Amino acid sequence: MTTALLLLPDFCLILLGLLLRRYMHLGDHFWAGIEKLVYFILFPALLVNAVLKTRLDLAAAAPLLATALLSMGAGMVLSWAGLKCFRLKPLVLASLFQCGFRFNSYIALAAAGLLFGTPGIATMGLIVGAAVPLANLSAVWMLARHGEAGALREVARNPLIWATASGFLLNLAGFVPPAPLQMFLSRLGDASIALGLLAVGAALRLQGQAEVRSASFYILAVKLLLLPLVAIFAGPLLGLSGLYYHVAILFAALPTASSAYILAMRMGGDGQSVAWLISASTLASMLTMPLWMSRFLG
Repeated sequence: MTTALLLLPDFCLILLGLLLRRYMHLGDHFWAGIEKLVYFILFPALLVNAVLKTRLDLAAAAPLLATALLSMGAGMVLSWAGLKCFRLKPLVLASLFQCGFRFNSYIALAAAGLLFGTPGIATMGLIVGAAVPLANLSAVWMLARHGEAGALREVARNPLIWATASGFLLNLAGFVPPAPLQMFLSRLGDASIALGLLAVGAALRLQGQAEVRSASFYILAVKLLLLPLVAIFAGPLLGLSGLYYHVAILFAALPTASSAYILAMRMGGDGQSVAWLISASTLASMLTMPLWMSRFLG
């Protein structure tokens, strides 16, 4: 119950974004601008500031990343194997496949900060920095129409990867930002959480194609139920404990990335079904994430 109450403000922001999109008629250009601002400016500032302010435990980073990437790899295997049983068209299968392992970075950083504070954001930032390239490459490879070059370009331009790497290197170098710079980054980071979650809510779509609904429910089960189990059991086996263990489980329990829809549409996939899956996983995670995290936080 405590965990559910802690996460309630974030979920309320997501639902508020849905209501604002529906009733205020601000237009697609407004929400597209908000997403671009959060993605390229606000969230990178949040990541750099969090990583700079946190004492990193490099000895625990290897099992942390191994647990997180193992859970994501399990999502790839389970999604591919399961979807083959539904006899879907190739591009439909490839579109749904990515929803079984991709993750919403906005919710990841917001929830990590809310539950674990600045160390949680920094820890989640390390995972995001390592997992985003693998997730993007795998998703684009499956959709395949434009080949891996498109994925490499996306990875090279991803601001979350660059922000995490920059903060990590500055942290190792012992850089201490001047007070005005630290305050500037903090202000940007504070704005990122609210605007990012509003953008998640505004992107929700509640209609999908009935003919792929069974496959979609299978992907939901993989993403929200099976992947957290993988992290829960794999973490201790890999020597993971404490904050890093909790954040690895939170990562595994995240809903699907909103950007999966953009990729599916750009590469000729089934964007409508992906949009429904993103929305369903986001709404369902309001129940499943507190249940998984309550195991550790009460």
